[in-house]
Amino acid sequence: MYDVTSLKAEEFISDAEIRETLAYADANKENAELIDAILQKAAERKGLDHREASVLLACEMPDKIERMYALAQQIKQDYYGNRIVMFAPLYLSNYCVNGCVYCPYHLKNKHIARKKLTQEEIIAEVTALQDMGHKRLAIEAGEDPVNNPIEYILECIDTIYSIKHKNGAIRRVNVNIAATTVENYRRLKEAGIGTYILFQETYHKESYEKLHPTGPKHDYAYHTEAMDRAMEGGIDDVGLGVLFGLELYRYEFAGLLMHAEHLEAVHGVGPHTISVPRLKRADDIDPNAFDNGISDDIFAKLCALIRISVPYTGMIISTRESQEVREKVLALGVSQLSGASKTSVGGYAAPEQEDETTSEQFEVSDQRTLDEVVNWLMRLGHIPSFCTACYREGRTGDRFMELCKNMQILNCCHPNALMTLKEYLEDYASEETKELGLALIEKELEKITNPKVKKTACAYVHDIAEGRRDFRF
Repeated sequence: MYDVTSLKAEEFISDAEIRETLAYADANKENAELIDAILQKAAERKGLDHREASVLLACEMPDKIERMYALAQQIKQDYYGNRIVMFAPLYLSNYCVNGCVYCPYHLKNKHIARKKLTQEEIIAEVTALQDMGHKRLAIEAGEDPVNNPIEYILECIDTIYSIKHKNGAIRRVNVNIAATTVENYRRLKEAGIGTYILFQETYHKESYEKLHPTGPKHDYAYHTEAMDRAMEGGIDDVGLGVLFGLELYRYEFAGLLMHAEHLEAVHGVGPHTISVPRLKRADDIDPNAFDNGISDDIFAKLCALIRISVPYTGMIISTRESQEVREKVLALGVSQLSGASKTSVGGYAAPEQEDETTSEQFEVSDQRTLDEVVNWLMRLGHIPSFCTACYREGRTGDRFMELCKNMQILNCCHPNALMTLKEYLEDYASEETKELGLALIEKELEKITNPKVKKTACAYVHDIAEGRRDFRF
């Protein structure tokens, strides 16, 4: 039985409800009157439910799809402006006891290089990341209670926050680790994490259990109910995601939206972020062995419809995707992306050599430097943002959502983005990027409508040029 408020995975992610939803979408995919009504509702910027959104996903009428794309772009602009938040992943350890058949970290893989960073190595990696200009990290680790216990993760977080190299600092650490207990989530919250991220991989229970044949991750319910435990433990910013390519994308899309609706219904706060990874080639993983891969066009449509359906969420796209694909979906609602990423354990201070046994989780498609990505974003009209102010000012959970849903978050985030970009330009950018960025900042400062905020932001930007750092609204 489907129950959005239930705390049982198989009730708030109901297989029967998803199948009924897909049947409803198929029956109405050419119903122009209904589709127009759904798009009209979406234009109110309040989101769509999983049934409404699934109808749009099933729709193949070109003129309706064009409206979806235009609406997604406008909604992203209304909520987040032209800011793109930058981050990098840091893989701490690839020791793992699970048997996930799509991931090279699986226990039976005996030829991947197993690594676990020491605290000294973390200092070197974070220093290298700071020297690029990064301020926000997403730490990742395999599930292994012996090699990667919660105590190790907490120690790593403490080490990362402690490193201050030149003008560098990591101001927000997001955490992507396996589902755990309420007590452990409470400890992560106390350690000062930003968002807790956990990809569902697939919402199809039968497929999930086949894809995770061994290890603690095999438990579908424990994994799917993790966000409820995280929120019970005090973490009010959580990030959802599925790995597109494992199961039929329409099923996953409906399940993803149902999960977002569940968090809203039970906790009053939906997902802070939604990630859209696609299955990629890795050490002993061939994505062609999975028959549910999706085209770039379908991927773009999914991104647009996530933005329309969950307008308040931050949408993340990683370097799994090429520059071409990332550029396409930036115009359809993506608000965060990684730059200069390594998916090996470490790899920033001492990159893996071609003849070295890899520790990578997947192949990186976009291999540009952070400076190249920043330059590219600005040429496309975006503001690369290294801001972490909301997290440090306590604008998280329902406090962030209230501002975001009322489209007021821009009043803080726009000037904060400009100030953190100014820091990047002064400390890390190439001359070409700096020249481009300074002109962008001057132009964007003029767009600030509040006279007091504008005057203060201009003063802060001047002070950053004089050597001061870390201003925020």
